[in-house]
Amino acid sequence: MTSMRKIHYFDGFSNESDDTIFHLEQDFGAHHYERIHLVVRHAKGCWLTDDKGNKYLDCLAAYSAANPGHHHPTITNAVMDALIGNYASVLSNVVFTDPLGIFLSEAAKFTPQMAPRFGNHGNKVLPKNGGVESVETAIKAMRYYGFKQKGIPDGKQEIIVFNNNFHGRTISVVSFSSKKKNYEGFGPLTPGFVSVEFGNIEAVKNAITPNTCGILVEPFQGEGGMLIPPKGFLAGLRTLCDDNDLLLMADEIQVGMGRTGKKFCFEHENIVPDGVILGKALSGGLIPLSVFITNAKLMDMVFSKGSDGSTFGGYPLACVAGTASLKVFEEEKLAEQAAKKGEILKKRIQEIGERSPHVKEVRGKGLFIGIEVKNGNAMDFCHKLLKLGLVVNDSHGHTIRISPPLVINEKEMDFMVEQLEKALVG
Repeated sequence: MTSMRKIHYFDGFSNESDDTIFHLEQDFGAHHYERIHLVVRHAKGCWLTDDKGNKYLDCLAAYSAANPGHHHPTITNAVMDALIGNYASVLSNVVFTDPLGIFLSEAAKFTPQMAPRFGNHGNKVLPKNGGVESVETAIKAMRYYGFKQKGIPDGKQEIIVFNNNFHGRTISVVSFSSKKKNYEGFGPLTPGFVSVEFGNIEAVKNAITPNTCGILVEPFQGEGGMLIPPKGFLAGLRTLCDDNDLLLMADEIQVGMGRTGKKFCFEHENIVPDGVILGKALSGGLIPLSVFITNAKLMDMVFSKGSDGSTFGGYPLACVAGTASLKVFEEEKLAEQAAKKGEILKKRIQEIGERSPHVKEVRGKGLFIGIEVKNGNAMDFCHKLLKLGLVVNDSHGHTIRISPPLVINEKEMDFMVEQLEKALVG
C-alpha cells in the first residue's frame, strides 16, 4: 500500500521516490503522453518543485490552464471554503445551486454579446468539464442551427475546420484532425467536417456549400505550431459567416483568458464570434471546467430539456473556482499583464533568435510565444532546457512553446531568457 507520510521529500503528496512514481505510471497507466523526466511535488505561482527542493520555472502553464499562476490564493481559498463549508459536492441537476447560478451570470457577462446579428438578447452559458466537451457542444449548436434554421437535412450538415487544428481527442473531434496518429484505428470516424488551410480565406470561401452550417476556428493555433493567421483572416471569416448565414465558433481554450494580451484572442481583429469556447484557465487550473457561451436566442433554439447534460458539468466546486478565477482575471488585469510582459519577452527572445544557429523564427502575441527551430527537433531543446530549470514542451515537433503563467515577474523572465540563451546560443 502506498504511504502518504511526508518524511524526507519536499512538500508533496507522498514520500515515494521518483523512481517508484515512474514505475507506477509505467505499470498502471496508459502510455499516451510523451513526458519529460520530472516528478513535480509542489506548484506555486510560476514555479514547480521536485522532491529535492529543486525549482523549475513553468514556461508551459499546462497549455494556458494556469494563467493566474499555480494555487492562486484567491481561487484556492474559495475552493477550500467550499469544501469546509459543505457546499462543494456534486448534486443532481434536478435541483438548483447558488454556485452555478452565480457562475453562469458572471461567465455570461464576461464576454461581449455573442452573435450580435441575432439581436441583443444577452448571453447564455452551458458548462462542462474538459474543453473538448464544450467543443462538442459548439458542434451540436452549429449542426442544429443548420437543421432548424437553414433547412439542411439532418445528417448532411457540414462544418469547416482547419488543417493542423487541435480541439481535443473525442471521436468526433479526432475525426477532423490532420494527425494520423490521432485518428488511425479509431474508426468509423464522424463525417460532416471539411478541413482547409489555416489562414487561407479563399480556401474557406471555396469550401462553402449549401450544407455548410458553421466554421470552427482557433484564432491562433497552439498545437499546430504556435501559428498566427494573416491579418484580416478572422474578419474575413466573420464576413463569410454573415454573408452565408453560418455560425462562427471560436475555440479560445488555449488562447483566451488574457493569454495573447487581450481578454479574448478574437479581439485582435475587432470581431465577435457567434459562440466562444473557454476552458483550462477558467477555473485557475484547479478544477476541470469549460463553457460554451452564445447568444441566448441561439442557446434556447438548440438546447431543450433532455437534449444535453453532464453530471459534473457546472457542479458547485467547479463553479466556485470559476467565479473566483473570473474575479482574479479582472482585478489583477491579467490580459494587460500579458500584453506588456509579452511584448518585452518576445523582443528579448527574438534577439536570442538572431544570434542562434538553431532558431528559424520567433512569433507570438502576449505570453503565447513560439520558437521554431531549423531542424524540427524542438523536443531536444525542451530536454536541455529542463536541465537548465525550465519546463517547456514542443508544438508540432518544430516549435518550442513559451506560455508561462501571466503573473510571471521581471526576475523570472530574466531567468527564462538566461536559460534560453544557454540552450539556443551556447
